[in-house]
Amino acid sequence: MTSRFISPAPSRRTVVKAAAVGAVAVPVLAGAASPALAATGATAFLHGVASGDPLPDGVLLWTRVTPAPEAVPGSGLGPDVRVDWELAEDRSFTRVVATGATTASATSDHTVKADVRGLRPATAYWFRFRVGDTVSPAGRTRTAPALDDAAPGVRFGVVSCANWEAGHFAAYRHLAARPDLDAILHLGDYLYEYGSGVYPKAAHGVRAHEPRHEIVSLADYRVRHATYKTDPDLQALHAAHPFVAIWDDHEFANDAWTGGAENHTPGTEGDWAARVTAAKQAYFEWMPVRTSTEGTVFRRLRFGRLADLHLLDLRSFRSAQAKTGSGSVDDPERTLTGRAQLDWLKAGLAGSDAAWQLVGTSVMISPVAFGSLPAHLLEPIAELMGLPKEGLAVNVDQWDGYTDDRRELLTHLTSRAIRNTVFLTGDIHMAWANDVPVKAATYPFSGSAATEFVVTSVTSDNLDDLLGVAPGTVSVVATGAVRAANRHVKWVDMDHHGYGVLDVTTERAQMDYYTVSDKRDPAATTSWERSYRTLSGTQRVERVYQPVR
Repeated sequence: MTSRFISPAPSRRTVVKAAAVGAVAVPVLAGAASPALAATGATAFLHGVASGDPLPDGVLLWTRVTPAPEAVPGSGLGPDVRVDWELAEDRSFTRVVATGATTASATSDHTVKADVRGLRPATAYWFRFRVGDTVSPAGRTRTAPALDDAAPGVRFGVVSCANWEAGHFAAYRHLAARPDLDAILHLGDYLYEYGSGVYPKAAHGVRAHEPRHEIVSLADYRVRHATYKTDPDLQALHAAHPFVAIWDDHEFANDAWTGGAENHTPGTEGDWAARVTAAKQAYFEWMPVRTSTEGTVFRRLRFGRLADLHLLDLRSFRSAQAKTGSGSVDDPERTLTGRAQLDWLKAGLAGSDAAWQLVGTSVMISPVAFGSLPAHLLEPIAELMGLPKEGLAVNVDQWDGYTDDRRELLTHLTSRAIRNTVFLTGDIHMAWANDVPVKAATYPFSGSAATEFVVTSVTSDNLDDLLGVAPGTVSVVATGAVRAANRHVKWVDMDHHGYGVLDVTTERAQMDYYTVSDKRDPAATTSWERSYRTLSGTQRVERVYQPVR
């Protein structure tokens, strides 16, 4: 399912950006074996199980084995071990339908994957792994509808931006408890690369990253991935639903582009290309996505005739970010997607017979301008949006910084009469519901080419965090100014953390937005905040006054 239409292409994000089902392994520190393991030397599954990239006839299974006390993540130590897996139609594994074996070795940090095929479409399965007498927790997964099936609906949990130090992953726990999801769509920033106490500052953190320093090497990235996968809520989510994941910048370094990043110093942190290679290797080892020989995550998954899901890689091929406010944002020689990926996306959109075109994009495609803001709000909003403190109206790390790519894509949608395109976005630690205007300056008279639903962060800082106030204290002024200057923005929430649930039928695509009560509380509750939908054929979003049941 990974596209091979990749060719070398020419080639900011600031610290923040633009306005259970199944058993769970006992979590331990990623860099140390559990006391029991150290005492007995027994094999253990300390990082849970996962599945991903569902197809009509298959799904990818994942786990990580700790075969010996010394085989901690990133160590390069530990023996090779045979890992058996089985997949069944029932949780008790009395109806096993597929089995197999693979080898866990230090060369892949003792992670293993099994790409299981020959399964029935739109079917739930249970899976587990075994090393000798040691059995992993069981996970549940689900295949996609048949390619030509008129599927009545598909439902995704949608998340992004989960900073380990900024809070607990209660949002993941609540999604894990939902039995009605077909998959989890993770839109990037699954982890963060910063050293401990950098973002947020140590006084505001709830737990420390491992390793404590900024991650640069292959071992560093492996340990950071492993740390995240000791979180019980993340383990529960992986065990409950298949993941469909793309990366953004923090899987590498802040504001990454093809030749570097804002948070990379070649003189002290080595060669950028080597760092990217290490980050990608660890990502493909530790994430339940099919490994790409081209080193990218752009690919396409189909959910019957209901929806094609086009997943983008907006870090591997992009040009360097322009200077904020510079006219070079319009330079046609600069690119966000790379030529080959943009052509692949355009061809896939034009050639699809699905009722809906869902585009997973790690950064916001809708343009954003600023109206008048009071001084005490301008600085934190500028930080969130990646703007200079003077408030110039462009976020150069997003599609706003690569307007020629956006113009070409939106022109393609309108000229080819491609309807029902919905962009699904993370990245900016706020929730948005937008029309994507053909020309923002004349909207709504010039119409919209698509719609966009942006989910807020799981834990990463947003407006209330930056200001140190309760949610909703000051955002009414800021959101009013943003909407006044951007008539295509139907709603924005700058305060809360949480997740989305996208429900798609032939008649509409609806995003239900949920918030958590307190990201710092591991027992945080969740509540529905708002819902927006786009009806088939309209290219407009509208508010709905109850979530999908």
